[in-house]
Amino acid sequence: MHATLKVGFYFVALRTWLLMVLMGVCLALPAEEQILHPLAESRPAPAFHLTDIDGKRHALSDYKGKVIVLNFWATWCPPCRFEMPSMERAQALTAEHGVVFLGINVGEDQDTIFTFTADYPVTFPLLMDINSEVIEKYPVVGLPTTYVINPQGRIVYQAIGTRDWDAASIINQLKSLQP
Repeated sequence: MHATLKVGFYFVALRTWLLMVLMGVCLALPAEEQILHPLAESRPAPAFHLTDIDGKRHALSDYKGKVIVLNFWATWCPPCRFEMPSMERAQALTAEHGVVFLGINVGEDQDTIFTFTADYPVTFPLLMDINSEVIEKYPVVGLPTTYVINPQGRIVYQAIGTRDWDAASIINQLKSLQP
């Protein structure tokens, strides 16, 4: 029993340290640079299965054939909170063009995320990566980090730091990925 408590303590300490590191590297981008940066070489998006705050299970493969905007975020991250309303507006502007927004919350529970949505309501799925299993599959260096996945399932753009997601330049980039 003593060994179990010790392992549990180290897990909680490691998770706390990871969250503090991520909080320390939250990045913001100047408002004038509203573009998505193409990856030098696109690569397949790592598969995942996560549950949303309503208990519904989501797999990346559920959205095959669509453009996916995959946003890693946390409630304690000011740039994440800043960009969430523009993501909601962008989702409304692009939904009929086959673009899907998915928010992956890193390390927080359902109650924390639900409370957040009272101030920042969104209609797109907010998925829970409570144990940070999915974020480890993607090269996330700070929050928010967003990847855009083309209809063929390949990561083609990344955005490190906040964006004005409903800016015309970004909306056009997203729409242009759909055949």
